Amino acid sequence: MGMVVMTYKLNPDSDVEDVNTEDIADYIKGLANEVYDVQQVEVKPLAFGLKFVQVHVVMNDGPGLTDKFEALMSEKAGVGEIEVLSMGLI
Repeated sequence: MGMVVMTYKLNPDSDVEDVNTEDIADYIKGLANEVYDVQQVEVKPLAFGLKFVQVHVVMNDGPGLTDKFEALMSEKAGVGEIEVLSMGLI
C-alpha cells in the first residue's frame, strides 16, 4: 500500500467571531499519530487581517482515511471550509 500526501487549507468559520487560528493550528498538530503524520501546520495571511491554516499530512492510501482526517479537523470550533490544495502519492 502506498502513501498519500495531502495539503489542506482550513478557512476560519465565518459564523464565529474572533477565530483563533493559532489554537486551530495547535489542535491540528495534536492529531498526529501512527496513521496521520502531520508534517507541517502553518498560519498564513488570507485578506484584511484574516488568516487561514495550511496543513501538510502524510497517511496510508486506505479507504476512508482522508475523509476521517477531514472530519477530525472539522471538529475544532472555528474551522470553516476545508479545501484540498493538493494530493499525491509518494
